[in-house]
Amino acid sequence: MSNVPEALKIKSTNITSSTFIDISGNDLYFENADLSGTSIVNAKLCNFKINDADLSDFEIGGAQLGGAYIHNIGMPPKCHPNHQPGVEQRPLKFENCFFKGSTITNCNLENVEITNCNLNGFTINGISVEDL
Repeated sequence: MSNVPEALKIKSTNITSSTFIDISGNDLYFENADLSGTSIVNAKLCNFKINDADLSDFEIGGAQLGGAYIHNIGMPPKCHPNHQPGVEQRPLKFENCFFKGSTITNCNLENVEITNCNLNGFTINGISVEDL
């Protein structure tokens, strides 16, 4: 006999303001979900994936992101049904982050400001920032 319960399927249900404490929810799947204002505290989210989501004002704090792959961030491209011509994303803010050995590739860094950061070994297109 297995301790794995039968999968719970909830469809077209309003669970607004519900609280879940000390639960196991591996391999959950949400589609067409409005989770605005949701808080997840002291959670293991390894291999957690978010796709095609509006994460405006999303905040991550006190998290370990080793191996994270963050890509295709910004407003929807022209080919996307939610594309709005002329609309620009509000700026992102990173504070007290450990990016040692990380890579930023093919990103628009227009008007980016880097302040009070350790730039040892930091390069742009192979050119040492320290040498500039």
